[in-house]
Amino acid sequence: MNITKIFSEYFNRNGYGLGIFLLVTVGFWVILLIILPQLSMLDFSFRHHLPPPEMGGPKDTYTIEHYKYLVLGAPGSDSSYNVVDLGVFGRTLLAAIFVTILDLVLCYPLAYYLGQSSGGGFTRVLVLLLIIPYWINEILRAFAFRIIFGESGVINEMMLAFGLINNPIDFIRANVALYAGLGYAYILLMIFPIYNVIESLDRNQIEAARDMGAPWWRIHWRVVIPYAKPGIVSGCTMVFMLSAGALAAPQILGGPSSLWFTQIIYQWFNQGGNWPRGAAFAIVLLVTCVFIVLSLMRLFKVKMGDIGK
Repeated sequence: MNITKIFSEYFNRNGYGLGIFLLVTVGFWVILLIILPQLSMLDFSFRHHLPPPEMGGPKDTYTIEHYKYLVLGAPGSDSSYNVVDLGVFGRTLLAAIFVTILDLVLCYPLAYYLGQSSGGGFTRVLVLLLIIPYWINEILRAFAFRIIFGESGVINEMMLAFGLINNPIDFIRANVALYAGLGYAYILLMIFPIYNVIESLDRNQIEAARDMGAPWWRIHWRVVIPYAKPGIVSGCTMVFMLSAGALAAPQILGGPSSLWFTQIIYQWFNQGGNWPRGAAFAIVLLVTCVFIVLSLMRLFKVKMGDIGK
């Protein structure tokens, strides 16, 4: 199918007015708000850290020193590798994977119930209850989680009152509050993609599997999960990317030893004033996350077109 036929079918389906509006809107979003800023960041990451008067001068050349710093650290350091930044980078990715798995485990049963229910009043109320908390700002929700999980917070007070513990538990230092806050922040991004796919699943397939004596776990493993795979991958992609790139939640809910890689990037941009190094670190995080997502899509045999359906 050539490009002319594609555009012809597109305008026949949407009309010229709506079709042009959609193309301009999507083009503005993709090119001006995504591609060009990332290209600018990429160019900046290969520049020397120079005073403003020297930018654009003969010293303003390309270099890979900022990428070398991430791997090797400062010249003359005792270690042959930048163990601090690389350790934070690895912990951030592992934590983002953990948050993604946690959200998937929590959201899949709920998404299945919503998708296969008859759509009565209780289901609509349940969906509304999921959405209403997100009317509150993300920063306020993070501080609310800090209050709930604090040593004098609701959870510790209830556990002390029921005699479950003798001393308050420091959920902040243990990163429990951080993982709970991140999981809660992106839970809708996991539920609705899975729900949208499962909603279109023919219930007769599930009934046929039950009639043939398949247990519930085999029905999900052989029927529901393969069908819902695009929604699962879409939800996991959004939760993983946003968790790895989170900044507000780690700063508010993180303990003393839970430095997030995005916090290092923030420090280079705003406190260190070294924008090229911050850009290099940001590009490394972006490329690594995209590589992980594409690798998992290839592993589970999910195409980009399947997610867009």
